[in-house]
Amino acid sequence: MSRAQCEYRCLLLEDCPLLFRRWRPLTKDLLRPSPEEEKRKHEKRHLVQSPSSYFVGVKRPGCYKTTTVFSRTPRVVLCAGCSTGLCQPAGGEARPAEGCPFRRRQH
Repeated sequence: MSRAQCEYRCLLLEDCPLLFRRWRPLTKDLLRPSPEEEKRKHEKRHLVQSPSSYFVGVKRPGCYKTTTVFSRTPRVVLCAGCSTGLCQPAGGEARPAEGCPFRRRQH
């Protein structure tokens, strides 16, 4: 008997050898992923699509000007007031210089 014939004859049978009739729970919850799992995913593969990049306000100690920096800038960013280095590019992310406080900007 072929598979198609067996499927046709076994549609109402519970013990068909070729059809898998038991439900198994998923090993992970697709509707409620963990925050760690969402953070590791690409921005287009999140449950709700959103960009991974953001703007950061960086301030140089002793200087009162706050400079807004994009989180994935590919070049060195200088302070607007004293022209010293604020951020260095580090593998696709901008890393603030040592001793420079920074704050993620809200949109």
